[in-house]
Amino acid sequence: MRSKSTRTVIGLATAAGLVTAVSIGIAGGASAASGTSEGTMITQPPQGARATVEVTPNPTTQRGQEVTITGSCGGGTGLKSVLGGFPEHPALENIRIVDAGPDRFVAKATVARHIGNGVGPVFVDCGGEAGVTLLVTHV
Repeated sequence: MRSKSTRTVIGLATAAGLVTAVSIGIAGGASAASGTSEGTMITQPPQGARATVEVTPNPTTQRGQEVTITGSCGGGTGLKSVLGGFPEHPALENIRIVDAGPDRFVAKATVARHIGNGVGPVFVDCGGEAGVTLLVTHV
């Protein structure tokens, strides 16, 4: 029988994998023109999913470590919120938006004290555009 923390890490890794697969499918999917055998690469994600996000340092090494979330809103109005993990299992705490600018945003947060080794999503809402990346923890 697996421990609760092992099941949680596996669950988060599975969820993050699904988020990544969907993001890759949206951002880099190929489509073929009707009646042709050649595909064309989509060069930009669809509207609503154009924000970019990066977490530094990533991977993190300590519970309670401060991380910086940066990115661009990809046409959105500015950074509205950041969610690390899932609402019922947050991976980030004390999230503070430092600069909500639409061209370049900055936020700070701390890795939750209950987080162990694993992978989880970090989502941003940029007022009309959203983005996601993965946060890896080695604590």
